[in-house]
Amino acid sequence: MNPAANLFMIGPMGAGKTTVGRRIADALGLGFFDLDHEIEMRSGVTVALIFELEGEAGFRKRESELLDEFTAQRDIVLATGGGAVLAAENRRHLCERGFVVYLETTVEQQMKRLAHDRKRPLLAAPDRRERLLQLAAEREPLYRETADLVVESAHGNSSGAAARRLLDELARHWQRAAVAASTSGQAA
Repeated sequence: MNPAANLFMIGPMGAGKTTVGRRIADALGLGFFDLDHEIEMRSGVTVALIFELEGEAGFRKRESELLDEFTAQRDIVLATGGGAVLAAENRRHLCERGFVVYLETTVEQQMKRLAHDRKRPLLAAPDRRERLLQLAAEREPLYRETADLVVESAHGNSSGAAARRLLDELARHWQRAAVAASTSGQAA
């Protein structure tokens, strides 16, 4: 058992982090936040516009600032963006401040789930499959390095079934830390 007050969902776009994360939060009585949604709410513009105006570096800076803020909270489920693991400090915050679940999926499943999605700036490429393969090659090792638990999300299309499977896995691998839990496991 790995006790932590928070659950953090990581994985590629289209893995179901938001949909499954919201179901998990509801089932466990935790608050739910989607990091990309929070960035949009705070900035008043879409992620796509942030990418257009500030580039990926500007977006990643905003993402890191909010990830630091949200991971410092307690009793939440946080769905991160697919690239949140790129920064070493983000990975450190995720690992030290919660139980990290990697929702693993295949590029084929991503292609199906994202077929009609035109809002994601990193998919604005001539060959979406090639772009997703490239992102997977870059990020997969970071997801695995950061995760406390890896759960396949590509199994079927039901987010309810995925959430039930994840709840079963969490029952075996995660113990919700008590409110008065010590922070002795955190690095200085």
